[in-house]
Amino acid sequence: MNRVIALFFCIMFIIGTDTFIASPLLPTLREAFGVSVERSGWIVSAYALGYALFALVAGPLSDGWNRKKVMIAGMASFGVFTLLCGVAADFWTMLLFRFLAGVSGAFVSPQVWAAIPQIVPSGKVLKAMGIATAGLAVAQMLGVPIGSYLAAYGWHTPFIAIGGASFMIVMLIALMLPSIPAPPAEGEAPSIVGRYRALLRESRAKKAFLAYFVFQLGNFATFSFIGTWLSDKFGLGVAEIGTVLLFLGLGNTLSSFFGSSVVHRIGGRSSLVWGMVVLVLIFPCLSLMERITYVKLAYFLIYFIMGMLFPLIMSLLQGLSSTARGTISSLANSSMYFGATIASSVAGVLYTHFSGFVSVSLFTVLCFIVSLLLFLRSGVLPARSRSESRSAAVMK
Repeated sequence: MNRVIALFFCIMFIIGTDTFIASPLLPTLREAFGVSVERSGWIVSAYALGYALFALVAGPLSDGWNRKKVMIAGMASFGVFTLLCGVAADFWTMLLFRFLAGVSGAFVSPQVWAAIPQIVPSGKVLKAMGIATAGLAVAQMLGVPIGSYLAAYGWHTPFIAIGGASFMIVMLIALMLPSIPAPPAEGEAPSIVGRYRALLRESRAKKAFLAYFVFQLGNFATFSFIGTWLSDKFGLGVAEIGTVLLFLGLGNTLSSFFGSSVVHRIGGRSSLVWGMVVLVLIFPCLSLMERITYVKLAYFLIYFIMGMLFPLIMSLLQGLSSTARGTISSLANSSMYFGATIASSVAGVLYTHFSGFVSVSLFTVLCFIVSLLLFLRSGVLPARSRSESRSAAVMK
């Protein structure tokens, strides 16, 4: 069973690396394809859009299929289209292949989360979920910087390497993962639209998912143009940008292991509120920093907090229903990637026409403020615990 959990970690590592790799490569890809800063953001958006559109149907559809077969087919097509990104002849071809890679990824990731409760013993489910989540964090810490270093040999190299690694994962899935057939249906299964309609019938669910969408909108606005900003302001090359992202991923990885203890100590409500407040204070300062050392430390702190908030928000969303967890995961994934799609486009316009990264950072701050207000009004946040109440009393 440990081998299967390790396999899930590797799957999420590969998917995560491919998801984040385009951002540090944007300055290089912009020059290679001869496009503007504003248009280059669509290289990030194309992948996110493909994932967002098909995640809405991939999760509910795959509930009626053998998850192992879906994972093999999705991972194989993911490898093919990522390899094709490495040989794209022009900007529009790159957009097409990134879109199709995103579509393929949308059929893989939900299978991991859905398969864990089905094949992992109940006592190890939480551990397995944590290890799979750590795959995404380690992708930011190691996968993206490694991809950036490989890009020093040409922008084609990271895509070819990720595509090749995907085919190795396909073989491991075929050899190591047991068959995971769909559970027998009880009565007529509801339609995809019916599943989402039932979930979003409550106003608190609508507000909570809107809050999550706005949160990811702000998150991806600044993330999409990290590489462009570091290149323009500090003159960093693609390998040096990868070093900065190493600190980003380190913060996220450490948070995946220790962030939960922070949440348990101060409470879910306080963790969300104070985490958002700290992010709102850091981002305006980030764009004004003149030394790269301070930028590295700031990104470490930002993504430590992000790594703490992400599982907290996901647990709040999962608490909306005990019978529609797969649909919740699909809608959460789509919300995130729709946020990424819109964010990279908006950030491209802001970066090009309105004071560069400063305006992008302020847009992120606005999104986080709106997201926090929506979460507070949604009713999904837990009531204050005794420890939270005592802390508030001491502060007064």
